[in-house]
Amino acid sequence: MSGVGLAVLLIGMQLSLKSQQPLIIIGSLIGGGIIGELFGIEARLEALGNWIGDRFKGSGKVAEGFVTASLLYCVGAMAIMGALQDGLGSRPDILYAKAALDGIASVALASTLGIGVLFSALPLFAYQGAITLSASFAQQIMTPAVVQEMNAVGGLLILAIGLDMLGVKRVPVGNLLPAVFLAPPLVMLFVAS
Repeated sequence: MSGVGLAVLLIGMQLSLKSQQPLIIIGSLIGGGIIGELFGIEARLEALGNWIGDRFKGSGKVAEGFVTASLLYCVGAMAIMGALQDGLGSRPDILYAKAALDGIASVALASTLGIGVLFSALPLFAYQGAITLSASFAQQIMTPAVVQEMNAVGGLLILAIGLDMLGVKRVPVGNLLPAVFLAPPLVMLFVAS
């Protein structure tokens, strides 16, 4: 599990260090955090995990497994960019790579956190499916600058997941998820094309 946590840190650092606009990242994280707190995304994810946990008592750390796996699989540029790539009609190579990484991580997570990891497929399907379906509308705004800053925001959230997996610091990543979607409008508003 520590090895997976270190790999998650590496992926997060690689993505986040590619930013050319740190103020966009800061604005996205602050705005996304406010939106996430107002909607209570983290608390809702935990409540859903606890509800599933109540249904499967004695099966391990169900709620923790659900929340950890859901955030790990849904947060980050690979989930977003892979779904966009698929929705725009390209070969979904990013999703293939993500599926391989998620498969390896799910074995490690399930061995320590139990059956809750299985249920993370539900929010992953909804999240990536919604992005894929709406990808045709996003084609015009996905400039290289937008992609780069979305990757950086997603990378920082992945980095936070790695810190949590290693037991260094618990960050409410669920509440920061909207930050990934704030990056594109901020880039369009403040970065010259």
